[in-house]
Amino acid sequence: MILGPALVLSVIVGLFHVSAYVFIRGRAGARLPLLLIAAILGAWAGDTVAARMAIDPLRIGEFHLLTSSFVAWLGIGLVAILAGLVPERPAAAARPAVSTAITRSRASEGDAPEDHEAATNRAPASGDATPQPQAPR
Repeated sequence: MILGPALVLSVIVGLFHVSAYVFIRGRAGARLPLLLIAAILGAWAGDTVAARMAIDPLRIGEFHLLTSSFVAWLGIGLVAILAGLVPERPAAAARPAVSTAITRSRASEGDAPEDHEAATNRAPASGDATPQPQAPR
């Protein structure tokens, strides 16, 4: 079995057009393998159709470049349309947003919030009036 140049050139044309699509669109995501397969098969089919109909004015040897490029873009468009019809997966368990807000809890509903410095500088309940050393900040 001899491998003709049509398959090799179809891979090159398909890769080129998928690269152009990703460059224009900006991203392809998980559908990149499907885009590659569709573009390569489209380029190969385009070459075959053009060879049967003898309609392509621009050729590289026996490879019909314009028709293979056109059908490769049809394959890319088909994958893009089908990907738009499929619903996206729901996001995994959403993590709570990181917050830097400070909230103070109260011991009971009627208590007023205490100041941290006032609580640390308070005299001990044992009657000793010597202040306790504070930790460095």
